[in-house]
Amino acid sequence: MYKLETIISLAKRRGFVFQSSEIYGGLNGCWDYGPLGVELLLKIKDSWWKSMTFRDDIEGVDASILMHPRTWDASGHTKQFSDPMIDNKVSKARFRADNLIEEHIIKLRSKNKNDEADTIEQKLANIKENNDYLTIILDHGIKDPVSGTTEWTEVRNFNLMFKTFIGPLEEASSVVYLRPESAQGIFVNFKNIAETARQKVPFGIAQIGKAFRNEINTKNFLFRTREFEQMEMQYFVKPGAELDWFDYWKKQRWQWYIDLGMDESKMRWKNHDKLAHYANHAVDIEFEFPFGWGEIEGIHSRTDFDLRNHQEFSGKKMEYVDAVNNERYLPFVVETSGGVSRGLMAFLCNAYSEEHVTDDNGKTDVRTVLRFSPKLAPITAAVFPLVNKDGMPELAQSVYQDLQKSMKVQYDSSGAIGRRYRRQDEIGTPFCITIDGESLTENTVTIRERDSMKQERISIDKIKNYINDKIY
Repeated sequence: MYKLETIISLAKRRGFVFQSSEIYGGLNGCWDYGPLGVELLLKIKDSWWKSMTFRDDIEGVDASILMHPRTWDASGHTKQFSDPMIDNKVSKARFRADNLIEEHIIKLRSKNKNDEADTIEQKLANIKENNDYLTIILDHGIKDPVSGTTEWTEVRNFNLMFKTFIGPLEEASSVVYLRPESAQGIFVNFKNIAETARQKVPFGIAQIGKAFRNEINTKNFLFRTREFEQMEMQYFVKPGAELDWFDYWKKQRWQWYIDLGMDESKMRWKNHDKLAHYANHAVDIEFEFPFGWGEIEGIHSRTDFDLRNHQEFSGKKMEYVDAVNNERYLPFVVETSGGVSRGLMAFLCNAYSEEHVTDDNGKTDVRTVLRFSPKLAPITAAVFPLVNKDGMPELAQSVYQDLQKSMKVQYDSSGAIGRRYRRQDEIGTPFCITIDGESLTENTVTIRERDSMKQERISIDKIKNYINDKIY
């Protein structure tokens, strides 16, 4: 397993991810996606969108980031969307109390102190109020990672929603929030979409969109940020059928990651011992990041909590009318919710590889490779003229421009051919196409496959089919 710092260094050096506002010292918890990062994001989102909406029973929506503030009263976010915050009196460092305890548990397990870790874990699962967090922290002597002291403040609730104002005056009646999740935009549009798309239960609504959470602590690169993008689908079912659909979507979502090249040995299921107020079943797909296991997607059975609350708070009927069976009911909901940036980080970590290779002269070198699935690779192919003369650049440009009409391609004529291969390996390009002297006489090229480094000679007019066959 490679260090997270190694992944972050490559991400910046090769143009995947930059610190936001870096020239001003950066903004904590915010990141900008460079040329390769944007391409990877788009391919992740495109794959997810097609997997969801290229079927008869799921529709798409793009809801506004700003919503009526009563939305968040109905969803429970106004009162319940908070984290337990604690400060150290010496270092003035601020932490999420639950995260502080969880990290202490991890340290105990690394020292084989499993009995104490189990005890704390059980206490954490049974917490009912903020004082319980402080009791655990004090009883087990949990220290501030910064100062090493145990001088703690009381634990306080910290609401995670970003507040702003609509209109010229900053007054209570003008308060709105940047949405902390995209799901509520789906729930408030349930009736609109069911009626206009003429959908019958069971059916789903999918959305990709930004969400914002004023996290106490952002950490681990893209894993916990204040601005992020979600890929969410809410599937509306008849009450009583939710567990069957819950199992169905568990299988579907697991397979999506596998189909995009995720190493199954780096994935696991984690059941929720403590359920959210809206759920009757919940499970996470976790990925083994360099810092440890972390959630990349959640599958939740949300019952009818959201539709029922929006019906109550808005005064508008949210019931589904089954004309065939003459029934009226509030559907239950099965949710799949994944983070785009977390997905990108997982696929980046999954793809990263270093290997020792020996050239024809017996020289050994380290080859850094991003082994992305060809479906996800930011650049699908690179085109090289072997040398910059004898008509090779002109033919290479012709091949490059033709391929560019249907896929993302790079043209590279700088440096030795081996160095060009290494540059493409490091950004995950699956195919490199070289135009040489034989290309001019035989109308053929050499195409090199990234992972095996094997080369084949194929006709220029077969390049597109060759690549498409490998991808699809």
